[in-house]
Amino acid sequence: MAVVSATTHPTLLDYTKRQNPDKSIATIVETLSQTNEVLEDMVWQEGNQETGHRTTIRSGLPAPTWRKLYGGVQPSKSETVQVTDTIGNMEAYAEVDKQLADLNGNTAAFRMSEDMAHIEGMNQELADTLFYGDESVASEEFTGFLPRYNSSSAETAENVLVGTDYGGTGNLGGDNSTSIWLVVWGPNTMHGIYSKGSQMGLAKEDKGQVTIEDTAGGGTGGRMEAYRTHYKWCCGLSVRDWRYAVRMQIDLDHLGRDGDAASFADITAMMSDACELIPSLSMGRASFYCNRGVKQALRQQFVNKVKQSTLGMDEVGGRSTLTFDGIPIRKVDALRNNETTYA
Repeated sequence: MAVVSATTHPTLLDYTKRQNPDKSIATIVETLSQTNEVLEDMVWQEGNQETGHRTTIRSGLPAPTWRKLYGGVQPSKSETVQVTDTIGNMEAYAEVDKQLADLNGNTAAFRMSEDMAHIEGMNQELADTLFYGDESVASEEFTGFLPRYNSSSAETAENVLVGTDYGGTGNLGGDNSTSIWLVVWGPNTMHGIYSKGSQMGLAKEDKGQVTIEDTAGGGTGGRMEAYRTHYKWCCGLSVRDWRYAVRMQIDLDHLGRDGDAASFADITAMMSDACELIPSLSMGRASFYCNRGVKQALRQQFVNKVKQSTLGMDEVGGRSTLTFDGIPIRKVDALRNNETTYA
């Protein structure tokens, strides 16, 4: 039996704040919403396990032999390893007092106002976990990109670039550090995963009218009628081939408007090198991802005709999009400005 409180369930005050003068439900200005375009690009694939996805990776090639006449050749074989990426289970419930929702006959509109907030919250949580999720810290999550590309002793270190190697001065890490990512999405490179036999994407189920327990204000647990909606998203990230993602960590002070100040890192040079680190950009859908501060600086470089040969504006999906060498640069508000130092 659910427990009701003013912090988890909408109140009459919440209801009045959502009304227009004519008593209809207002269109809410979503000032807390984010732009996380990475969620539009992700390729999804059903996991081959109920709780994860196992990938078999070639780790060694058979060695040929230079044979002499009448000489023998020993048989040889390749080597493989298996890696399992786990899937997290993200859920939420929306519950609202039936009488409150039914006021003025606006039941569906009022419940939809709650639905939109829950969906936005789950989108933001997925985008954040996609980059920063770490099972070693929160076992119920899945592991995102950054923990896989955050150690100089890991194999993935080959695909990590830092701004101090491109002219930027200062120390990385702390409250002024972020990353640009180049990711190639595809079934054999990087893709999202969902549980075997489950639904892809966010599942929403209207549970209808239910009886819940009201213990708000120290009550003894009386009953009340409410509407309940359940949200569920089984999701994870499979890095099938780590060579198809590149991390570029920079200090925010490395961003220049005109590209010629001594302390500025040459961001476009980093992006160019990132493209060369990818074995084949044609293996999937390639995109750069950065937060709005980085994208603003890159757009300003384009406006000022800095590195004009590589930065451009192309039409992608019917929208004018900033690109680098034809690859779209996508905005991801989930990318933080306080990343830990790559070491």
